[in-house]
Amino acid sequence: MSSIEQVIGVSPAMMQVKNLISQVAETDATVLILGESGTGKEVVAQAIHLCSLRNPYAFVPLNCGAVPAELLESELFGHEKGAFTGAITARKGRFELAEAGTLFLDEIGDMPLAMQVKLLRVLQERVYERVGGSKSLTADLRIVAATHRDLPVRIDEGTFREDLFYRLNIFPIELPPLRARAEDVPLLIEMQLKRMGVSGREQVQLSAETIDSLMRYDWPGNVRELGNLVERLSILYPGKLVTPDMLPRQYHPIEVISSTVKMGESLSMPAFDGSLDLKQYLHDMEKSIIQRALEHSDGVVSQAARLLRLNRTTLIEKMRKLHLRTEDN
Repeated sequence: MSSIEQVIGVSPAMMQVKNLISQVAETDATVLILGESGTGKEVVAQAIHLCSLRNPYAFVPLNCGAVPAELLESELFGHEKGAFTGAITARKGRFELAEAGTLFLDEIGDMPLAMQVKLLRVLQERVYERVGGSKSLTADLRIVAATHRDLPVRIDEGTFREDLFYRLNIFPIELPPLRARAEDVPLLIEMQLKRMGVSGREQVQLSAETIDSLMRYDWPGNVRELGNLVERLSILYPGKLVTPDMLPRQYHPIEVISSTVKMGESLSMPAFDGSLDLKQYLHDMEKSIIQRALEHSDGVVSQAARLLRLNRTTLIEKMRKLHLRTEDN
């Protein structure tokens, strides 16, 4: 498989992503990969690295949201012996480890403001020092950053620096959610099954009806969720043919339900006598519809979200505001 072919997809949106990867890989431009969680941002970052002239050198990833704020500077720039309590030896940081290669800064939107200032300086001056050190080191590497956050919103909130955003956003690549590229679902399933087949496990098979059902699912967890499902099915049904009724409940085919949530009820309009609290009326209507969807799905939020054509996280936020609770949220 070539470097670009590891980015799976034949949908127009993914073909555009592959085209952008090919164009930017030949340069040293900083890339900002945008997209929901689970869309495969690190796979794209790796493809950019492998297609570039820096591919003989290291690809070094770091999840900025997974490292405690007080350790992030050392994780990025390294530290000298005795720089802080517990620093019993000198240690290289990710910048040093990625020398001449590519540094992938995942979840850059979760980086603390204080660290953003220091990162901006390195991007501008291309030099840095280890924590507790005074020797300047040159940052000869490529930066690829990624986030599922809406950075302009974070800027408005005061939690992300605008100047850093413009330093990172030289060449943006936006990954589509899986629900927007349903035609790629069979290819992703096939690739996941091939990967599992390498381990020698007996492979599961999915019927055409099952694949069709999965193509119509909304995939709030995107490609990561699909991979997890295939793994789960392979454990449950090794060597068997999976039909739609064998899928976990949230993946069962469902009929799209109208705004009345298939109750056969018409939503009656209130009598208008020249005065109407429209805000309260819409609040009550939204609450009623969500309650019906939850009742219809036996309180399973992910199922109710599908009925209402909402992302699960969006529905949970609405339920929080409406003071609605169920067992699975």
